[in-house]
Amino acid sequence: MNTKLSLSQTKIIGFTIRLNDTRTRYGRSSISATLSSKPAYSGELKVVKETSGTELLKKKNASNEDNFLSKIAINYLSKTLQDTAGMSSSSSKSTGYDSLVDTATRVAGNLDIKQQHELVLVALDRAFPAVILSLIKMLLPPSKLSREMFALFTTVFFAWLVGPSEVRETEVNGKKEKSMVFIKKCRFLEQTNCVGMCTHLCKIPSQIFIKNSLGMPIYMMPDFDDLSCKMMFGQEPPEIKDDPVMKQPCFQFCKNENVSANKITS
Repeated sequence: MNTKLSLSQTKIIGFTIRLNDTRTRYGRSSISATLSSKPAYSGELKVVKETSGTELLKKKNASNEDNFLSKIAINYLSKTLQDTAGMSSSSSKSTGYDSLVDTATRVAGNLDIKQQHELVLVALDRAFPAVILSLIKMLLPPSKLSREMFALFTTVFFAWLVGPSEVRETEVNGKKEKSMVFIKKCRFLEQTNCVGMCTHLCKIPSQIFIKNSLGMPIYMMPDFDDLSCKMMFGQEPPEIKDDPVMKQPCFQFCKNENVSANKITS
């Protein structure tokens, strides 16, 4: 699938995203959007939650538990997202995983749904060398072996992003195989506390990126009750408009009561 990326221009006082006439593996992208304290999309899901001192301490301790390699990966992804959004790293006073969450929150609060998808796709395109992904795609075409390898790889190398996970058995084409990753409590969802950010800054763009870059279909099924998530390699996700997450309302502490904000309009 060759997805042509094109974002509408948004003019607000703030910092600017500029990726004019940039070629990515998804096509040619022309981005000119602006992020500021005022959302460009009034229907976007926003979160307001009172955070106690105990919760802040827990988050700080969780951040301190990241090992050296995890911190490198977190900072790299955060920096890539900031660069793609045209943000200065000094614009965020947060560090580590909090910086990633802060950047994602600002993106979600100021770009509409389609813009969020595109921004993340461009950021992922920049973060992972195309030559490496092409090599993986060539050496590991869709098969039981490749699906199980992708699942195992995810649990080993991406705990820093999503939290502890494990490989579980699932059924693909009527046969059982260990190609499903079960994330016990997604770190990104837990720290952002936002259905919209999970859906549009993680789930949907990740599904598109993995399918297009690695040739591997994947369906991600977050559970907004216990914050767990299932990643099923080899399973085609439903059309975005038909995905059950698009009918998921905001969490009760979300400031925006417009639960239809998850709907993508043409």
